[in-house]
Amino acid sequence: MRLIAAFFKMVRLQNLFFIALTQVLFQFCIYHPLYKESIPGNDTTRFILLVLASLFIAAAGYIINDYFDINIDEVNKPQQMVVDKLIHRRWAIAWHFILSTGGILLTLFALPFLQKWYLVLANITSVALLWFYSTKFKRQLLTGNIVISILTAWTILIIFFSKVSLADAVGAGNTPHYKFFRLTVLYAGFAFIISLIREAIKDMEDMPGDAKYGCRTMPIVWGTNAAKVYTAVWLVILIALLVVIQVYILQFKWWWTVIYSIVLVILPLVYVLSRLRKSMVTSDFHQLSTWTKGVMFTGILSMLFFYFYL
Repeated sequence: MRLIAAFFKMVRLQNLFFIALTQVLFQFCIYHPLYKESIPGNDTTRFILLVLASLFIAAAGYIINDYFDINIDEVNKPQQMVVDKLIHRRWAIAWHFILSTGGILLTLFALPFLQKWYLVLANITSVALLWFYSTKFKRQLLTGNIVISILTAWTILIIFFSKVSLADAVGAGNTPHYKFFRLTVLYAGFAFIISLIREAIKDMEDMPGDAKYGCRTMPIVWGTNAAKVYTAVWLVILIALLVVIQVYILQFKWWWTVIYSIVLVILPLVYVLSRLRKSMVTSDFHQLSTWTKGVMFTGILSMLFFYFYL
């Protein structure tokens, strides 16, 4: 039981739940209401395989990140370490290979290869990016943050592209294809920006270990104050975009959606922005990271409203 618990901790079970929840809500609260009777008979089976593929690839990414971060984690979070303490490094690399391969194979099973070969290639690229993120990108200025943000948005984009081609969606006018495209851009864009914010905050939180082992993350290269300004700019952009969206939604009289978004998404982001300037030590940034993760969760849950309104 101890090894099972350690394995689930290594693969970040909570984060995997976030990924699965995002894709399930996107499938059943946005795609299903838009397309209703025109959903293919094998769509649910393909969707389940695609979700499993995403979870396998993400789990493999978490494992390989821990594998290469042993020294850094001994400084930043020694109490949370699993690899080399509870699970041997050789088993960790074996599980990374098994899960990565499984994720790619599940993608092949989920999609018609001749029509959607580029999505299989994209998931293979995701595996490669997660490897290079762990070995190289996360130690570079901004590169790792952008890679993780793109991959976070990809969990939504792959569901969209598995069902609709971009050309059909953009040129479709006021049809389910076009509405699906707009909602995909909305949630993928939210996922991308909130991930940029959280990754920057985590860089400030992890400065002690990162600096000790030669990482060139933003707060180390630019300084903490510059990193705060960068994070604040993205927070302001995200808050402004969300406010504009709420004003747009008001014309449909979706009052509960607006109230939910203001109270559980926008105001927490304003709180993070207000606390950012005063944050100085690791525990402060950890608290902001937790708040940001909470906003990611409430943002994901907002898809529930579309089940009733679409």
